[in-house]
Amino acid sequence: MDTAKERLLKIIDEIPEQEVGKILDFAEYLKAKRDKRMSEDLTKASESSLDFWDNDIDDEVWNNVLLS
Repeated sequence: MDTAKERLLKIIDEIPEQEVGKILDFAEYLKAKRDKRMSEDLTKASESSLDFWDNDIDDEVWNNVLLS
């Protein structure tokens, strides 16, 4: 049994060159969509981790470091 990737490569080999561009456009669209989603997930993760540092004790310690 062929994997989906192997089947796709066979189809790409069989179709005319001008049709390959359409497949490439769609594949690049899917990649950009995935990359954007990953970037948004990383942004959300980093924002939630910032909440850990948002407290009076760390603010006081950090202010003292800056003044020293």
